Amino acid sequence: MPLPFLRIPPFPGHRAAPLAQVTADRDAAFDADGVAAALRSERVGGSFWAAQPALPSGRDILLAPADAAQLAEMIAALTPDEQARACVLVPEDGGVQSALPALHAPCDPWWLADQAALILCDANAELALVAALEGAALRLFGAGRFAGSTDSLSQVLRSAIGTLACRDPFSGEAIGPLAAIAQLGEWRRLIDANRSIAAVFGVARWKRVTADAMLWDGSGPVRYRRRPCPDLAPGARVLAWKSRTPPTVLADLAASNLALGELEDGFIRSVGLGANCVPPLSLIADFAGVYFDPAGPSDLEAILERNHIPDELRGRAEALRQMLVKAAISKYGHGGTAVSRPAGNRRRVLVTGQVEDDRSVLSGGAGTSNLELLARARALDGDAWIIYKPHPDVEAGHRKGHVPEPDALRYADEVQRDAPIIPLIDSVDALHVITSLAGFEALLRGTPVTTHGVPFYAGWGLTRDLAPIPPRRSSQRSLDELVAATLLLYPRYLDPVTRLPCPAEVVVRRMTEGEARITSPLIRLREWQGRAQLLWRRLRGVR
Repeated sequence: MPLPFLRIPPFPGHRAAPLAQVTADRDAAFDADGVAAALRSERVGGSFWAAQPALPSGRDILLAPADAAQLAEMIAALTPDEQARACVLVPEDGGVQSALPALHAPCDPWWLADQAALILCDANAELALVAALEGAALRLFGAGRFAGSTDSLSQVLRSAIGTLACRDPFSGEAIGPLAAIAQLGEWRRLIDANRSIAAVFGVARWKRVTADAMLWDGSGPVRYRRRPCPDLAPGARVLAWKSRTPPTVLADLAASNLALGELEDGFIRSVGLGANCVPPLSLIADFAGVYFDPAGPSDLEAILERNHIPDELRGRAEALRQMLVKAAISKYGHGGTAVSRPAGNRRRVLVTGQVEDDRSVLSGGAGTSNLELLARARALDGDAWIIYKPHPDVEAGHRKGHVPEPDALRYADEVQRDAPIIPLIDSVDALHVITSLAGFEALLRGTPVTTHGVPFYAGWGLTRDLAPIPPRRSSQRSLDELVAATLLLYPRYLDPVTRLPCPAEVVVRRMTEGEARITSPLIRLREWQGRAQLLWRRLRGVR
Protein backbone atom coordinates (compact mmCIF):
# COMPACT_ATOMS: atom_id res chain seq x y z
CA MET A 1 0.00 0.00 0.00
CA PRO A 2 1.41 3.45 -0.86
CA LEU A 3 2.30 5.84 1.91
CA PRO A 4 -0.24 8.51 2.88
CA PHE A 5 0.31 11.75 0.98
CA LEU A 6 0.38 13.59 4.32
CA ARG A 7 3.10 12.12 6.54
CA ILE A 8 5.67 13.16 9.12
CA PRO A 9 9.19 13.86 7.85
CA PRO A 10 11.70 11.28 9.10
CA PHE A 11 13.25 13.57 11.73
CA PRO A 12 16.24 11.91 13.44
CA GLY A 13 15.14 9.85 16.42
CA HIS A 14 11.45 10.71 16.28
CA ARG A 15 9.00 8.35 18.02
CA ALA A 16 5.66 9.65 16.78
CA ALA A 17 2.72 7.66 15.51
CA PRO A 18 1.75 8.34 11.87
CA LEU A 19 0.16 11.70 11.16
CA ALA A 20 -2.46 10.11 8.89
CA GLN A 21 -3.78 6.67 8.09
CA VAL A 22 -5.89 5.55 5.13
CA THR A 23 -9.44 4.59 6.06
CA ALA A 24 -12.21 2.91 4.13
CA ASP A 25 -14.52 5.91 4.54
CA ARG A 26 -14.48 9.18 2.68
CA ASP A 27 -15.02 12.48 4.48
CA ALA A 28 -18.36 13.75 3.27
CA ALA A 29 -17.48 17.32 4.27
CA PHE A 30 -14.11 17.24 2.52
CA ASP A 31 -13.27 20.68 1.11
CA ALA A 32 -11.16 19.88 -1.94
CA ASP A 33 -10.64 23.52 -2.92
CA GLY A 34 -9.59 24.50 0.62
CA VAL A 35 -7.23 21.55 0.89
CA ALA A 36 -5.70 22.32 -2.52
CA ALA A 37 -5.14 25.96 -1.52
CA ALA A 38 -3.55 24.93 1.79
CA LEU A 39 -1.25 22.42 0.08
CA ARG A 40 -0.12 25.02 -2.43
CA SER A 41 0.44 27.62 0.28
CA GLU A 42 2.41 25.33 2.61
CA ARG A 43 4.03 23.27 -0.20
CA VAL A 44 3.66 20.03 1.73
CA GLY A 45 2.61 16.51 0.88
CA GLY A 46 4.82 13.73 -0.37
CA SER A 47 8.53 13.82 0.48
CA PHE A 48 8.67 17.62 0.71
CA TRP A 49 11.67 17.44 3.08
CA ALA A 50 13.88 15.61 0.58
CA ALA A 51 16.75 16.92 -1.54
CA GLN A 52 16.34 19.91 -3.85
CA PRO A 53 18.85 19.30 -6.67
CA ALA A 54 19.10 21.63 -9.63
CA LEU A 55 18.07 20.14 -12.94
CA PRO A 56 21.07 19.49 -15.22
CA SER A 57 21.92 22.47 -17.41
CA GLY A 58 19.62 22.69 -20.44
CA ARG A 59 17.52 19.74 -19.19
CA ASP A 60 14.13 21.15 -18.20
CA ILE A 61 12.01 18.12 -19.15
CA LEU A 62 11.84 15.67 -16.25
CA LEU A 63 11.07 11.98 -16.71
CA ALA A 64 9.94 10.23 -13.51
CA PRO A 65 9.37 6.58 -14.42
CA ALA A 66 8.49 3.66 -12.16
CA ASP A 67 10.73 1.22 -14.05
CA ALA A 68 12.90 0.79 -17.12
CA ALA A 69 10.00 -0.18 -19.39
CA GLN A 70 8.11 2.99 -18.50
CA LEU A 71 11.23 5.08 -19.10
CA ALA A 72 11.50 3.66 -22.60
CA GLU A 73 7.84 4.52 -23.18
CA MET A 74 8.41 8.09 -21.99
CA ILE A 75 11.45 8.60 -24.21
CA ALA A 76 9.52 7.27 -27.21
CA ALA A 77 6.79 9.83 -26.53
CA LEU A 78 9.23 12.73 -26.85
CA THR A 79 10.34 14.46 -30.01
CA PRO A 80 14.08 14.49 -30.76
CA ASP A 81 14.26 18.11 -29.58
CA GLU A 82 12.47 17.18 -26.34
CA GLN A 83 14.78 14.23 -25.80
CA ALA A 84 17.72 16.64 -25.95
CA ARG A 85 16.13 18.57 -23.05
CA ALA A 86 15.24 15.53 -20.92
CA CYS A 87 16.68 14.21 -17.66
CA VAL A 88 15.61 11.27 -15.49
CA LEU A 89 14.55 11.01 -11.85
CA VAL A 90 15.87 7.59 -10.88
CA PRO A 91 13.57 5.76 -8.39
CA GLU A 92 14.88 4.96 -4.92
CA ASP A 93 15.24 1.28 -5.81
CA GLY A 94 17.71 2.29 -8.53
CA GLY A 95 16.07 -0.02 -11.07
CA VAL A 96 16.34 2.46 -13.95
CA GLN A 97 19.42 3.05 -16.05
CA SER A 98 19.71 5.59 -18.83
CA ALA A 99 22.22 7.59 -20.81
CA LEU A 100 20.21 10.71 -19.95
CA PRO A 101 21.43 12.96 -17.13
CA ALA A 102 20.00 11.69 -13.87
CA LEU A 103 18.71 12.88 -10.51
CA HIS A 104 18.23 10.38 -7.73
CA ALA A 105 15.13 10.08 -5.57
CA PRO A 106 14.02 10.99 -3.01
CA CYS A 107 13.60 14.62 -4.04
CA ASP A 108 11.22 17.36 -2.97
CA PRO A 109 8.37 17.01 -5.50
CA TRP A 110 7.35 20.67 -5.06
CA TRP A 111 10.85 21.78 -5.94
CA LEU A 112 10.92 19.54 -9.02
CA ALA A 113 7.50 20.71 -10.19
CA ASP A 114 8.68 24.32 -10.05
CA GLN A 115 11.93 23.63 -11.93
CA ALA A 116 10.66 21.57 -14.84
CA ALA A 117 8.99 22.95 -17.97
CA LEU A 118 7.38 19.53 -18.58
CA ILE A 119 7.04 16.45 -16.40
CA LEU A 120 6.44 12.92 -17.64
CA CYS A 121 5.45 10.90 -14.61
CA ASP A 122 4.20 7.53 -13.46
CA ALA A 123 0.58 8.01 -12.43
CA ASN A 124 1.24 6.36 -9.07
CA ALA A 125 3.99 8.85 -8.10
CA GLU A 126 3.26 11.66 -5.66
CA LEU A 127 5.04 13.98 -8.08
CA ALA A 128 1.97 13.62 -10.33
CA LEU A 129 -0.36 15.09 -7.72
CA VAL A 130 2.08 17.84 -6.78
CA ALA A 131 2.60 18.80 -10.42
CA ALA A 132 -1.16 18.95 -10.93
CA LEU A 133 -1.57 21.12 -7.83
CA GLU A 134 1.16 23.44 -9.10
CA GLY A 135 -0.35 23.60 -12.59
CA ALA A 136 2.79 22.22 -14.20
CA ALA A 137 2.77 20.76 -17.70
CA LEU A 138 2.23 17.06 -17.04
CA ARG A 139 1.90 13.81 -18.98
CA LEU A 140 0.94 10.70 -17.02
CA PHE A 141 1.91 7.10 -17.76
CA GLY A 142 0.37 3.96 -16.30
CA ALA A 143 -2.87 3.54 -14.38
CA GLY A 144 -1.83 4.60 -10.90
CA ARG A 145 -3.75 6.34 -8.12
CA PHE A 146 -3.25 9.85 -9.52
CA ALA A 147 -4.23 9.03 -13.07
CA GLY A 148 -7.07 11.54 -13.03
CA SER A 149 -5.07 14.44 -11.70
CA THR A 150 -5.05 16.36 -14.98
CA ASP A 151 -8.81 15.98 -15.43
CA SER A 152 -10.37 16.04 -11.97
CA LEU A 153 -8.02 17.38 -9.31
CA SER A 154 -10.83 17.61 -6.76
CA GLN A 155 -11.67 13.94 -7.20
CA VAL A 156 -8.04 12.90 -6.89
CA LEU A 157 -7.66 14.95 -3.72
CA ARG A 158 -10.74 13.26 -2.28
CA SER A 159 -9.13 9.89 -2.94
CA ALA A 160 -5.67 10.88 -1.72
CA ILE A 161 -6.56 12.99 1.32
CA GLY A 162 -10.32 12.71 1.89
CA THR A 163 -9.82 9.11 3.00
CA LEU A 164 -7.17 9.98 5.58
CA ALA A 165 -7.80 9.94 9.31
CA CYS A 166 -5.37 12.51 10.76
CA ARG A 167 -4.24 12.86 14.36
CA ASP A 168 -2.33 15.57 16.16
CA PRO A 169 1.19 14.12 16.49
CA PHE A 170 1.62 15.54 20.01
CA SER A 171 -1.76 14.92 21.65
CA GLY A 172 -3.11 12.04 19.56
CA GLU A 173 -6.42 13.87 19.12
CA ALA A 174 -8.28 13.65 15.81
CA ILE A 175 -7.70 16.66 13.55
CA GLY A 176 -8.83 17.66 10.09
CA PRO A 177 -6.60 17.75 7.00
CA LEU A 178 -6.16 21.53 7.18
CA ALA A 179 -4.68 21.27 10.69
CA ALA A 180 -2.40 18.45 9.54
CA ILE A 181 -1.27 20.53 6.56
CA ALA A 182 -0.58 23.51 8.84
CA GLN A 183 1.65 21.36 11.07
CA LEU A 184 3.50 20.01 8.05
CA GLY A 185 3.98 23.61 6.95
CA GLU A 186 5.67 24.44 10.26
CA TRP A 187 8.05 21.53 9.76
CA ARG A 188 8.71 22.62 6.17
CA ARG A 189 9.74 26.11 7.31
CA LEU A 190 12.14 24.63 9.86
CA ILE A 191 13.67 22.18 7.36
CA ASP A 192 13.99 24.85 4.66
CA ALA A 193 15.70 27.18 7.16
CA ASN A 194 18.24 24.42 7.85
CA ARG A 195 18.98 23.60 4.19
CA SER A 196 21.50 26.40 3.80
CA ILE A 197 23.52 25.43 6.91
CA ALA A 198 26.71 23.92 5.56
CA ALA A 199 28.22 22.91 8.92
CA VAL A 200 27.63 23.10 12.68
CA PHE A 201 30.45 23.54 15.21
CA GLY A 202 30.71 23.20 18.97
CA VAL A 203 27.70 20.96 19.68
CA ALA A 204 28.63 18.32 22.24
CA ARG A 205 27.48 14.78 21.59
CA TRP A 206 25.16 14.79 24.60
CA LYS A 207 23.31 17.79 23.13
CA ARG A 208 22.80 16.10 19.78
CA VAL A 209 20.18 13.78 21.29
CA THR A 210 17.72 16.64 20.93
CA ALA A 211 19.58 19.08 18.66
CA ASP A 212 19.60 16.67 15.68
CA ALA A 213 15.90 17.05 14.91
CA MET A 214 15.92 20.83 15.38
CA LEU A 215 18.86 21.24 12.95
CA TRP A 216 17.96 18.55 10.40
CA ASP A 217 17.65 19.67 6.77
CA GLY A 218 15.96 16.58 5.33
CA SER A 219 18.91 15.43 3.22
CA GLY A 220 20.92 13.45 5.75
CA PRO A 221 22.61 13.67 9.15
CA VAL A 222 23.35 17.11 10.57
CA ARG A 223 26.79 18.18 9.36
CA TYR A 224 28.61 18.51 12.68
CA ARG A 225 32.26 19.47 12.33
CA ARG A 226 35.20 19.92 14.69
CA ARG A 227 37.15 22.25 12.39
CA PRO A 228 36.60 24.05 9.05
CA CYS A 229 36.71 21.82 6.00
CA PRO A 230 38.04 22.63 2.50
CA ASP A 231 34.56 22.02 1.02
CA LEU A 232 33.13 25.08 2.83
CA ALA A 233 32.88 27.70 0.10
CA PRO A 234 33.34 31.40 0.90
CA GLY A 235 30.04 32.83 2.09
CA ALA A 236 28.68 29.45 3.20
CA ARG A 237 26.35 29.63 6.21
CA VAL A 238 27.65 27.81 9.29
CA LEU A 239 26.54 27.72 12.91
CA ALA A 240 28.72 27.58 16.01
CA TRP A 241 28.04 27.17 19.70
CA LYS A 242 30.73 29.75 20.37
CA SER A 243 31.23 29.07 24.07
CA ARG A 244 31.95 25.42 23.21
CA THR A 245 33.98 25.97 20.04
CA PRO A 246 37.79 26.30 20.48
CA PRO A 247 39.04 29.86 19.87
CA THR A 248 41.39 28.60 17.15
CA VAL A 249 38.45 27.11 15.26
CA LEU A 250 36.45 30.35 15.62
CA ALA A 251 39.44 32.27 14.30
CA ASP A 252 39.70 29.91 11.32
CA LEU A 253 35.98 30.32 10.62
CA ALA A 254 36.30 34.10 10.72
CA ALA A 255 39.31 33.99 8.40
CA SER A 256 37.45 31.74 5.94
CA ASN A 257 34.91 34.44 5.03
CA LEU A 258 31.95 32.33 6.10
CA ALA A 259 28.51 33.54 7.20
CA LEU A 260 28.79 32.57 10.86
CA GLY A 261 25.65 32.28 12.98
CA GLU A 262 25.29 31.41 16.64
CA LEU A 263 23.62 28.50 18.39
CA GLU A 264 22.39 28.84 21.96
CA ASP A 265 19.91 27.29 24.36
CA GLY A 266 16.36 28.58 24.19
CA PHE A 267 14.55 30.26 27.08
CA ILE A 268 12.43 27.23 28.01
CA ARG A 269 15.28 24.79 27.99
CA SER A 270 14.81 21.57 29.95
CA VAL A 271 14.03 19.88 33.21
CA GLY A 272 17.54 19.92 34.65
CA LEU A 273 20.71 21.95 34.18
CA GLY A 274 22.83 22.22 31.07
CA ALA A 275 25.82 22.09 33.39
CA ASN A 276 24.68 18.54 34.26
CA CYS A 277 24.62 17.64 30.54
CA VAL A 278 20.82 17.65 30.27
CA PRO A 279 20.19 18.19 26.52
CA PRO A 280 18.12 21.22 25.47
CA LEU A 281 14.48 21.09 24.39
CA SER A 282 14.84 24.44 22.65
CA LEU A 283 17.54 26.07 20.54
CA ILE A 284 18.20 29.46 19.02
CA ALA A 285 19.93 29.79 15.65
CA ASP A 286 20.74 33.45 14.98
CA PHE A 287 22.64 34.63 11.90
CA ALA A 288 22.42 38.34 12.75
CA GLY A 289 24.22 38.04 16.09
CA VAL A 290 23.04 36.65 19.40
CA TYR A 291 20.30 37.91 21.68
CA PHE A 292 22.41 38.50 24.80
CA ASP A 293 25.13 40.66 23.19
CA PRO A 294 23.93 44.29 22.99
CA ALA A 295 27.06 45.33 21.09
CA GLY A 296 25.40 44.26 17.84
CA PRO A 297 21.99 43.39 16.43
CA SER A 298 20.32 39.99 16.68
CA ASP A 299 17.36 38.34 15.02
CA LEU A 300 15.39 38.75 18.26
CA GLU A 301 16.17 42.45 18.45
CA ALA A 302 15.11 42.84 14.80
CA ILE A 303 11.76 41.12 15.50
CA LEU A 304 11.09 43.39 18.48
CA GLU A 305 12.19 46.54 16.68
CA ARG A 306 10.49 46.04 13.32
CA ASN A 307 8.01 43.15 13.12
CA HIS A 308 4.27 43.61 13.22
CA ILE A 309 2.91 41.10 15.73
CA PRO A 310 -0.72 40.41 14.83
CA ASP A 311 -3.58 40.04 17.28
CA GLU A 312 -3.72 36.26 16.83
CA LEU A 313 -0.07 35.89 17.81
CA ARG A 314 -0.44 38.25 20.77
CA GLY A 315 -3.40 36.17 21.94
CA ARG A 316 -1.34 33.01 21.67
CA ALA A 317 1.47 34.72 23.62
CA GLU A 318 -0.93 35.75 26.36
CA ALA A 319 -2.21 32.18 26.68
CA LEU A 320 1.36 30.84 26.79
CA ARG A 321 2.30 33.40 29.44
CA GLN A 322 -0.63 32.28 31.57
CA MET A 323 0.43 28.63 31.16
CA LEU A 324 3.96 29.47 32.29
CA VAL A 325 2.78 31.42 35.30
CA LYS A 326 0.21 28.84 36.38
CA ALA A 327 2.69 25.96 36.14
CA ALA A 328 5.59 27.97 37.65
CA ILE A 329 7.82 27.11 34.70
CA SER A 330 11.32 28.55 34.38
CA LYS A 331 14.23 27.80 32.07
CA TYR A 332 15.23 24.59 33.85
CA GLY A 333 11.93 23.10 34.96
CA HIS A 334 8.72 23.88 36.80
CA GLY A 335 6.96 23.95 40.11
CA GLY A 336 8.42 24.13 43.57
CA THR A 337 7.06 24.75 47.03
CA ALA A 338 5.70 28.23 47.55
CA VAL A 339 7.92 30.60 49.55
CA SER A 340 6.04 32.11 52.48
CA ARG A 341 6.17 35.85 52.88
CA PRO A 342 6.83 37.04 56.44
CA ALA A 343 4.28 39.26 58.10
CA GLY A 344 4.82 42.99 57.93
CA ASN A 345 4.96 45.70 55.33
CA ARG A 346 8.68 45.68 54.57
CA ARG A 347 9.32 45.63 50.84
CA ARG A 348 11.00 42.42 49.61
CA VAL A 349 13.54 42.55 46.77
CA LEU A 350 15.18 39.59 45.05
CA VAL A 351 18.72 39.85 43.65
CA THR A 352 19.70 37.02 41.29
CA GLY A 353 23.30 35.93 40.94
CA GLN A 354 24.69 34.79 37.61
CA VAL A 355 27.58 32.79 36.18
CA GLU A 356 30.18 35.53 35.95
CA ASP A 357 32.10 34.05 33.02
CA ASP A 358 28.92 33.36 31.08
CA ARG A 359 28.89 35.16 27.74
CA SER A 360 25.63 36.87 28.67
CA VAL A 361 27.37 38.59 31.58
CA LEU A 362 30.66 39.19 29.77
CA SER A 363 28.96 40.81 26.78
CA GLY A 364 25.89 42.44 28.31
CA GLY A 365 26.69 42.76 31.99
CA ALA A 366 28.23 46.27 31.88
CA GLY A 367 31.16 44.93 33.93
CA THR A 368 28.99 44.11 36.94
CA SER A 369 29.89 41.25 39.31
CA ASN A 370 27.42 39.48 41.58
CA LEU A 371 28.82 41.28 44.63
CA GLU A 372 28.59 44.65 42.88
CA LEU A 373 24.99 43.88 41.93
CA LEU A 374 24.17 43.27 45.58
CA ALA A 375 25.83 46.51 46.64
CA ARG A 376 23.93 48.52 44.02
CA ALA A 377 20.65 46.90 44.93
CA ARG A 378 21.17 47.86 48.58
CA ALA A 379 22.03 51.44 47.57
CA LEU A 380 18.85 51.73 45.50
CA ASP A 381 16.52 49.86 47.87
CA GLY A 382 18.04 50.72 51.22
CA ASP A 383 14.97 49.93 53.34
CA ALA A 384 14.03 46.68 51.58
CA TRP A 385 14.50 43.12 52.79
CA ILE A 386 16.98 41.90 50.18
CA ILE A 387 17.19 38.22 49.25
CA TYR A 388 20.21 36.97 47.32
CA LYS A 389 19.70 33.89 45.12
CA PRO A 390 22.96 32.37 43.78
CA HIS A 391 22.87 30.90 40.28
CA PRO A 392 22.06 27.14 40.21
CA ASP A 393 25.09 26.28 38.02
CA VAL A 394 27.35 28.04 40.53
CA GLU A 395 25.63 26.25 43.39
CA ALA A 396 26.01 22.95 41.53
CA GLY A 397 29.75 23.46 41.72
CA HIS A 398 30.37 23.85 38.00
CA ARG A 399 30.74 27.58 37.24
CA LYS A 400 32.32 30.89 38.33
CA GLY A 401 30.43 33.50 40.35
CA HIS A 402 30.49 32.33 43.96
CA VAL A 403 29.95 35.06 46.57
CA PRO A 404 31.01 33.94 50.09
CA GLU A 405 28.07 34.17 52.45
CA PRO A 406 29.66 36.76 54.80
CA ASP A 407 30.24 39.05 51.81
CA ALA A 408 26.72 38.54 50.52
CA LEU A 409 25.24 39.32 53.94
CA ARG A 410 26.97 42.71 54.00
CA TYR A 411 24.22 43.78 51.59
CA ALA A 412 21.56 41.07 51.66
CA ASP A 413 19.31 40.17 54.56
CA GLU A 414 19.27 36.52 53.55
CA VAL A 415 20.88 34.13 51.10
CA GLN A 416 18.34 31.75 49.59
CA ARG A 417 19.98 28.70 48.03
CA ASP A 418 17.26 26.09 48.07
CA ALA A 419 14.01 27.69 46.90
CA PRO A 420 13.30 27.45 43.15
CA ILE A 421 13.44 30.75 41.33
CA ILE A 422 9.76 31.01 40.40
CA PRO A 423 8.34 30.66 43.95
CA LEU A 424 10.93 33.21 45.03
CA ILE A 425 9.82 35.67 42.35
CA ASP A 426 6.23 35.15 43.43
CA SER A 427 7.17 36.10 47.01
CA VAL A 428 8.86 39.45 46.31
CA ASP A 429 7.93 42.95 45.20
CA ALA A 430 10.80 43.58 42.76
CA LEU A 431 13.96 42.12 41.18
CA HIS A 432 17.47 43.41 40.50
CA VAL A 433 19.37 41.57 37.77
CA ILE A 434 22.45 41.94 35.61
CA THR A 435 21.16 40.12 32.53
CA SER A 436 19.45 37.16 34.19
CA LEU A 437 16.56 35.38 32.51
CA ALA A 438 14.90 35.64 35.93
CA GLY A 439 14.13 39.23 35.00
CA PHE A 440 12.13 38.07 31.98
CA GLU A 441 10.36 35.47 34.11
CA ALA A 442 9.50 38.21 36.63
CA LEU A 443 8.02 40.35 33.87
CA LEU A 444 5.75 37.43 32.92
CA ARG A 445 4.40 37.60 36.47
CA GLY A 446 3.99 41.37 36.62
CA THR A 447 6.92 41.93 39.01
CA PRO A 448 8.97 45.15 38.47
CA VAL A 449 12.52 44.57 37.25
CA THR A 450 15.65 46.74 37.45
CA THR A 451 18.39 45.81 34.99
CA HIS A 452 22.04 46.66 35.74
CA GLY A 453 23.26 45.20 32.44
CA VAL A 454 21.57 45.10 29.04
CA PRO A 455 19.53 41.88 28.75
CA PHE A 456 17.43 41.20 25.67
CA TYR A 457 14.25 42.38 27.42
CA ALA A 458 15.70 45.80 28.38
CA GLY A 459 14.95 48.93 26.40
CA TRP A 460 11.41 48.11 25.27
CA GLY A 461 9.60 50.12 27.95
CA LEU A 462 8.98 47.24 30.37
CA THR A 463 11.95 47.55 32.79
CA ARG A 464 13.91 50.16 34.77
CA ASP A 465 17.23 50.18 32.93
CA LEU A 466 20.40 51.55 34.55
CA ALA A 467 22.94 50.67 31.84
CA PRO A 468 23.01 52.49 28.47
CA ILE A 469 20.52 50.94 26.00
CA PRO A 470 21.58 50.61 22.33
CA PRO A 471 19.84 53.26 20.19
CA ARG A 472 18.76 50.42 17.88
CA ARG A 473 16.05 49.64 20.46
CA SER A 474 13.62 52.46 19.84
CA SER A 475 10.27 50.62 19.82
CA GLN A 476 7.99 50.33 22.81
CA ARG A 477 6.48 46.86 23.19
CA SER A 478 3.72 45.34 25.25
CA LEU A 479 4.47 42.37 27.48
CA ASP A 480 2.68 39.95 25.17
CA GLU A 481 4.55 41.29 22.15
CA LEU A 482 7.79 40.60 24.05
CA VAL A 483 6.56 37.08 24.84
CA ALA A 484 5.51 36.45 21.24
CA ALA A 485 8.90 37.49 19.90
CA THR A 486 10.98 35.79 22.58
CA LEU A 487 9.15 32.49 23.02
CA LEU A 488 7.13 31.94 19.82
CA LEU A 489 9.00 33.51 16.89
CA TYR A 490 12.68 33.30 17.86
CA PRO A 491 13.46 29.79 19.24
CA ARG A 492 12.81 26.29 17.93
CA TYR A 493 11.51 23.53 20.22
CA LEU A 494 11.54 19.73 20.50
CA ASP A 495 8.85 17.57 22.08
CA PRO A 496 10.64 15.27 24.56
CA VAL A 497 8.02 12.54 24.08
CA THR A 498 7.75 12.24 20.28
CA ARG A 499 11.17 13.85 19.63
CA LEU A 500 9.54 15.99 16.92
CA PRO A 501 10.03 19.74 16.50
CA CYS A 502 6.99 21.30 18.09
CA PRO A 503 5.33 24.54 19.21
CA ALA A 504 6.40 26.08 22.51
CA GLU A 505 3.08 25.12 24.08
CA VAL A 506 3.85 21.41 23.68
CA VAL A 507 7.11 21.67 25.65
CA VAL A 508 5.33 23.67 28.37
CA ARG A 509 2.59 21.05 28.57
CA ARG A 510 5.13 18.22 28.80
CA MET A 511 6.89 20.04 31.65
CA THR A 512 3.60 20.63 33.42
CA GLU A 513 2.63 16.96 33.10
CA GLY A 514 6.03 15.65 34.22
CA GLU A 515 6.90 14.23 30.79
CA ALA A 516 9.89 16.42 29.90
CA ARG A 517 12.72 14.85 31.90
CA ILE A 518 15.55 13.31 29.88
CA THR A 519 18.14 11.28 31.76
CA SER A 520 21.29 9.31 31.01
CA PRO A 521 24.31 7.88 32.86
CA LEU A 522 26.27 11.03 31.94
CA ILE A 523 23.61 13.27 33.50
CA ARG A 524 23.64 11.23 36.72
CA LEU A 525 27.46 11.38 36.81
CA ARG A 526 27.49 15.16 36.38
CA GLU A 527 24.90 15.58 39.12
CA TRP A 528 27.05 13.47 41.44
CA GLN A 529 30.18 15.45 40.54
CA GLY A 530 28.44 18.74 41.25
CA ARG A 531 27.18 17.56 44.63
CA ALA A 532 30.67 16.30 45.51
CA GLN A 533 32.29 19.63 44.59
CA LEU A 534 29.70 21.54 46.58
CA LEU A 535 30.16 19.25 49.61
CA TRP A 536 33.94 19.63 49.42
CA ARG A 537 33.58 23.42 49.32
CA ARG A 538 31.33 23.40 52.36
CA LEU A 539 33.65 21.04 54.26
CA ARG A 540 36.40 23.61 53.68
CA GLY A 541 34.11 26.23 55.22
CA VAL A 542 33.41 28.08 51.96
CA ARG A 543 29.74 29.05 51.81
